[in-house]
Amino acid sequence: MISQAPSDPILPTKPLFKQVCVIGLGLIGASLAQAIKDHGLSTRLVAVDNDAPSLAEATKQGLLSAGSSVLSDVVLGSDLIVIAVPVQAVQAVFMDIKIAMDNGQLATNCIITDVCSTKVNVIDAAKTVFTSLPVGLVPAHPIAGAEDSGYQARRAELFVNHSVIICELPTTNATAITKLRQLWEAVGATVMAMAADHHDSILAHTSHLPHLLAFNLVEQLASHDDNLDMFRYAAGGFRDFTRIAASDPKMWHDIFFANQSAVVSALDEYSDYLQTIRQLIIDQDSTALMGLLGRAQAARRHFGHMLASTPYTDTPAMSASYIISPSNTVVGTIAIPGDKSISHRSIMLGSLAEGVTHVTGFLEGEDALATLQAFRDMGVTIEGPDKGQLIIHGVGMNGLKPSKTPLYMGNSGTSMRLLSGILAAQAFDSVLVGDTSLNKRPMERVAAPLRAMGAVIQSTGHSGTSPLSITGRDNVGKPLHGIEYAMPVASAQIKSCLLLAGLWAEGTTTVTQPEVSRDHTERMLSAFGYKVKVEGNRISVEGGGKLTGGDIAIPADISSAAFFMVAAAISQDSELTLTQVGINPTRTGIIDILKLMQADITLSNETHVGGEPVADITIRGSNLIGIEIPEALVPLAIDEFPVLFIAASCAKGRTVLTGAKELRVKESDRIAVMAEGLQTLGVECTVTEDGLIIEGKGIEGQSSNSAGSQVNNSLPVFGGGHIISHHDHRIAMSFAVASLRASKQITIEGVETVNTSFPGFAELANQIGLSIQVNSGA
Repeated sequence: MISQAPSDPILPTKPLFKQVCVIGLGLIGASLAQAIKDHGLSTRLVAVDNDAPSLAEATKQGLLSAGSSVLSDVVLGSDLIVIAVPVQAVQAVFMDIKIAMDNGQLATNCIITDVCSTKVNVIDAAKTVFTSLPVGLVPAHPIAGAEDSGYQARRAELFVNHSVIICELPTTNATAITKLRQLWEAVGATVMAMAADHHDSILAHTSHLPHLLAFNLVEQLASHDDNLDMFRYAAGGFRDFTRIAASDPKMWHDIFFANQSAVVSALDEYSDYLQTIRQLIIDQDSTALMGLLGRAQAARRHFGHMLASTPYTDTPAMSASYIISPSNTVVGTIAIPGDKSISHRSIMLGSLAEGVTHVTGFLEGEDALATLQAFRDMGVTIEGPDKGQLIIHGVGMNGLKPSKTPLYMGNSGTSMRLLSGILAAQAFDSVLVGDTSLNKRPMERVAAPLRAMGAVIQSTGHSGTSPLSITGRDNVGKPLHGIEYAMPVASAQIKSCLLLAGLWAEGTTTVTQPEVSRDHTERMLSAFGYKVKVEGNRISVEGGGKLTGGDIAIPADISSAAFFMVAAAISQDSELTLTQVGINPTRTGIIDILKLMQADITLSNETHVGGEPVADITIRGSNLIGIEIPEALVPLAIDEFPVLFIAASCAKGRTVLTGAKELRVKESDRIAVMAEGLQTLGVECTVTEDGLIIEGKGIEGQSSNSAGSQVNNSLPVFGGGHIISHHDHRIAMSFAVASLRASKQITIEGVETVNTSFPGFAELANQIGLSIQVNSGA
């Protein structure tokens, strides 16, 4: 993996070299010389170039100690030579270097490197000139450039945050490799090693082919009789794509010949793709063309996020924060985004179904987008999302194709755990990876029972985390087999993982859960025509069936609604209505617990959407009381406890939560992190092994009206302070709700992950009365 280069390079305490000799003062050579000079990386700098004015100017400006068109004039005493000439001129330079070595002007262990765009031919040229490869030879290639060329275009910062590829030859002295790495890192570049032939193949596709196509397209348009109009009315895309055709023709002429084999191979492959897309247009094959264009668009974004481990949506920096001023009332009627759990499953089952599935209400948040991208990577054509709408062209139970790269799950534990069940049954091998946070979360809880079904799956490290490597059934030699599995804890993710794997398993797969957990997978399997047998807490599927596509309407997410339910319940004179929220009985723990705390909650307009019960939920401000939360309700509200802790802090008396160990292995240890934040804001609480005890301060926020009854007048419960959310979206949103009973400003760090489940949260919260300022940190 490529690590990000530091923007402020760590410089050596003394010069790395006594004298650096740069051969060729074009853009790259002169820029490297300037960077070496500016960072004090060499005691002396000399150069060789046929352009006398450039040498004279570089010497006059103090960049060079000496310059000449002849190597032997300046090379004496050099311990690093940088070859920065056109690739076809390299062999002649090697001949001059060999003569200098034979004459004693250069030590035989002098470090010799280059900046050419091809590497195999550089090594071949060295083999031709030298009896054996010099021990100091380190071929290299900085992936950097600019539209202008020549000495005048030099920029010392040209290499900052760019990659430099070096080829570590078995004949090279280890010291030479180390010192060259130090040089490039000191000028701000990221260094990675690569075999020469692999380098040439990669660059043929990513650099040489695009340049060749740009030159060819400009030539094509310039050859038209109406070429003036062609260029006059060219749009921005044409200008962006063909900008690189302004590069030095001689340099690219040499590169195309030097890397002939790899460039021709890339051209042949490109021609095949062109023929494919040409035929799709001729045939007016809308589905296939949308699939190709959609996968290309998504892949362009996806690889950038995957390489940098950044979110899919636009979050400028990982230091985003909320700055929230106190407020005390929320009022209005709002629509909450679609249910995240159902959004995940709609993509998974829609992709595996036969026929087309139309999805409405899809949550365009980070986690669901990770699932969507994974199925695109496995060859599924998915149109959208467009304002919550998707069109999924299902490939059937056996239509998935192997991804050419690891499947990137971002921060989504649901994506990784459910997909592991699906992928364990596929014919091909798979690798599942996540961001830094997800890669710390336990995956053996699904890997172990999958192995009992015959899956070959490997987690990482002693703690059993991702990446997960899954061996395909073609390599195992037999299908999965059904099992009976008693879950140690109630977990919808584990249950769903095994049920999904059971769709391909021989025989029956039965999962028994100790408590009821959300049943979206069972409901959606039935909606897609797959028979699911439910007997109390035993759920079974028979392998070998099929799924049939259809229409899926996703209701509003009750987990997202929970933040606004608590906001209205704890604040003064509030009345808030949330429309068409999913009230699946395996998800309504938040409503049941708030009602036990004497919250004023009513449901209306109850109906069913896509097999899921929904209703409008109205919440009014009320005086909450502390309770002992029934353990039977814990699995039904496992994601909502962070904001329930805010409600408990505003309640009169003690609230006790037990049986909630699952909260310790979410995006963060939500018990410990919430306790830390509550204490920061002045709330007394005690962490236990499986829960939390909160001493509610509701009594401080109550007064008597003329009739003698208690009314919520929203006196502060929380102070102000600085909250660290540990990049956990539910922690961040929960403490935003606390501002409704705060006396001072609250700042919450690490809120960029709110987009994982609730894009637009701050805007919607401000719409009903909160006062959240988003600081991107950019």
